Amino acid sequence: MTTHIELLKKTALFADLDDGELARVAEICKEQKYSAAASIFKEGEPGNRLFVIVQGEVRISRTVPGAGEEALAVLPTGACFGEMSVFDRSERSTDAIAHSPCTLLTITRPEFELLLDFNRDIAFKVLWAVTRLLSSRLRATNDNLRSLLAMSMF
Repeated sequence: MTTHIELLKKTALFADLDDGELARVAEICKEQKYSAAASIFKEGEPGNRLFVIVQGEVRISRTVPGAGEEALAVLPTGACFGEMSVFDRSERSTDAIAHSPCTLLTITRPEFELLLDFNRDIAFKVLWAVTRLLSSRLRATNDNLRSLLAMSMF
């Protein structure tokens, strides 16, 4: 469990938590192993858990009709993914595939919500981290759109 606490501490979602709070999060984590090329989740499935990569890499991709798989990112050890669907209760917006054999920590939405309901300090810190994470993603999206618009003008 100590290694899980150290790993959680390095993820953007849990970086603001102290060791006691991290231990509470680690208590609700389950470990899952996937072989290379195994599907972790598919676009359109219900988003009922988030993941942290303990070991290995995970490919986030989307299937493009007529073209096949388009890899959007390859996430390294320590990355957190799948959290959007846990927070907004929507379907998965991409596929997640084990890029190499990997070990993941998972937290289900019900367990995560219960943790946040009964631990207001943890909830406050995690929700601020989510706000920063979403803001940085929105900025990156805006920058990408600006670049695409600039390229299309030439």
